This record gives sequence, C-alpha cells and structure tokens, in this order.
Amino acid sequence: MTAFLALIRKDLQLYLSERRALLMHVIMPIVLAAFFGFLFGGSGKHETSKIDIAVVQQDTGVLGQRIGAGLAADPNLHVSVLSLEAAREQVRKGKQKVAIVIPPGFGAAAGKALFGAGERPSLELLYDPSEGAVLGMVKGLLTQQVMQHVSSEMMSGPSGQQFIDESLLALAHKDDAETRRLQQLLVEVKHYQQRQPGAAGQAAPAGLSMPFATRDQAIVAGAAMANYNGYAHSFAGMSVQFILFMGIDMGIGILLARRSGIWNRLLAAPVSLHTVLLARAASAALIASGLMAVVFGVAILVFKVSIGNPLGFVLVALSFALFTACFGLLIAAFGKTPEAARGLAVFATLILVMLGGAWAPSFIFPPWMQTATLAVPTRWAVDGLDAMTWRGLGLEAALVPAAIQLGFALLFGVLALWKFSADARRA
Repeated sequence: MTAFLALIRKDLQLYLSERRALLMHVIMPIVLAAFFGFLFGGSGKHETSKIDIAVVQQDTGVLGQRIGAGLAADPNLHVSVLSLEAAREQVRKGKQKVAIVIPPGFGAAAGKALFGAGERPSLELLYDPSEGAVLGMVKGLLTQQVMQHVSSEMMSGPSGQQFIDESLLALAHKDDAETRRLQQLLVEVKHYQQRQPGAAGQAAPAGLSMPFATRDQAIVAGAAMANYNGYAHSFAGMSVQFILFMGIDMGIGILLARRSGIWNRLLAAPVSLHTVLLARAASAALIASGLMAVVFGVAILVFKVSIGNPLGFVLVALSFALFTACFGLLIAAFGKTPEAARGLAVFATLILVMLGGAWAPSFIFPPWMQTATLAVPTRWAVDGLDAMTWRGLGLEAALVPAAIQLGFALLFGVLALWKFSADARRA
C-alpha cells in the first residue's frame, strides 16, 4: 500500500509541475464553455434577440404599405427597408438572414385571391442558406401580417368595396342557384362594409388576427432552475472534452516512459505491474475529479450555474473520472508509438464528444442518431451532468449514467490490464 500511495503522489506532483498542461485542462474548458454557453442562451435572463430581415417595398398601394408597416412593428423582427439590389447583396454577405420582396400590385392581387377570384400572388423570399430555421419563423410571421391586413381591407376597406361591386356586376347576367347564393353572400358583405367605421373614413378594423395567444412556461424539476442557464450544458460538455484530453496525456505518458526505459526500471522495482497500473489509474481519476471540481466551481461562482443534487453530481463526476482513467490506460496498452497513439486518440475523443452531445445538446440530433449515441459513454456523462445541473433532477437520474460509465471503465480497464500482462509475459 505504501508503494501504491507513493506512485499516486509521484503522478500528482508530475502533473502539477506541468503548468502548461494544467492551464490547458483548466482554462480552455472554461473559456470555450463561456463562449458556447453565451451562444446557447447564457443565464436565460436576457431578452430574446430580434430576427434581422430586410423588406423590399415595391408595392406602393395602401395594402402593400400596411403589410410592410406591420412587419416593421412586429416585436420579433428588426426590419431594414432596402432596394432589391441592396437586399440581395446583404443576404449574400450574411448581413441579413431573410429579405421579403413585396412586388407591385401584391396587395390588390392578394385581396382578390382571398375570395378565390384571382390567382394567388407570390412573395419572393431571399434567404441565407445557413438560416433555414429562421426562414420558417419569418414565413409564419409574414403569414400573420398578410392575412390580418388583407382580410381587414377586403372586409371593410375601399379595395374590398370595389371588389364586391365588380363581382356583383360580373354575376348580374348569371341566373342559377349557386350564383344567387354567391350574390346573396356578397350583398351581405357589402352591407357589413357599409356599417364599418372604416367606410366613413375612420380607422378600419384590424381584420383577421391570431385566434390564440401562448403562455410560455419552462418546466424544470426545481424552483432553483426556473431560468434555463445555457452555461450549464456548455460547462458539462467542455469539461468532458478536456478531461478526456487529460486522459490521453496520461496514456501517452506511459508510452513515453516505455520508450525512454523508465517503465522497465519501474517494473524492475519490488512492485507488481497491476499495482503500477492501478496507481496510475487512481492518480488520473483524482486529477480528473479535481479538474471537474475547479471548472464547475468557476461555473457556479461566475456564471451562476446551479447544481440541483450535489450527491448525484459527485456520483456522475467520479464515474466519469474513473472512465477517463481507464480510457488513458487503454490508449497506453494498445498504442504502438506516442505519436501514432496521440493522433488516433485525439480523433477518437473528438468523435466521442461530438456524438456525446458535448458541443451541441443531443436532443437536437435526428431521432436515429439519438438512439445510436446511447452506446457512446460520453453521451451518458453529458446527460448525467445536465440532469444534475440545469434540469434539476434527483439522485435517481444520476444512477443510470454513472452505472453505464462505470461499466465502460471496467471494460476498458480489463482490456488494458490484459494487454499489459500479455506484453509483460512476452517480454
């Protein structure tokens, strides 16, 4: 036991003496987590940013102008009125996400199309291909504005009255049951128009509007998590990534010791191979736990990340630390040279953190990918940390992620011990 503790103390001293590696494993996850957390919504206390769009106002009619003004007044949009050429250029350069072109005569044509008396006019939408999701939101807001103003004009405005008069005149020479019913409908609409304040020069009614409103309520497990904190997920993801990089360094250190002959001299001492490997795994797990504590300490103190269940958080963090240690042993056991092993291990780690949802939350993955990544240990590490932080779930939500990580740690550890033992027998 004395030799085991001495080996752990030696590894910790060596790691702490490498200030460059220490800064890499502590500062980088904090910096990147702060950056991604800000992109994902930060602490959730600031207002949602408006969508930048451009409007090309080619329709100079009253209805076309009202549609443009309605878009400008929408609280979800930041509208810039531009020429067609300027709008195309700004969308091409990414300065505007979407540009709406309201063509000449659009309002009048839309009014006729509302009653099926003409072809539907088109609105041209110029959009940045990287902003496909924004395009869908803009289409919804545009539909609301067009329907509201077109229906208002057709039911009570002068354009609607003119359309009704023209339609009644066109139907006057027809005499069948369907035409008579349509004439009766148009006459009733005309009577309605004449009773509206808009017919006397006053403001017209608002027209069709959204028949419902929404009340947004974030559902979380505890009152402490009332505001979603985007930093919580980012710190979980970046901690997982850079602690795994530390595990890679631990494994590469063993390969470098082999190359220099230090490993053979260490094994020549009165200490077993298993003791040396277990001591190296224990020291790596301690370092990983310390890094997790420091990084999340900054997250709590500076970025107001809350931990709903401290015991569950410790359980997930310790299981990931053990997984990291065994991952490093696996790299050392099967790596041929430090250079080749480092390149392959970094590539494997980046794949693990990408599929594990460390960069972007796994719930935005396609359904088939969400199912496939359940076989990735880092997915359980990130989900477990999320459950203990911004989701505010209880201890039971930490048990499965911790158990699966420990299962992978056991698998990697057994494989590493088997390979080291086989190599020692051949030597």
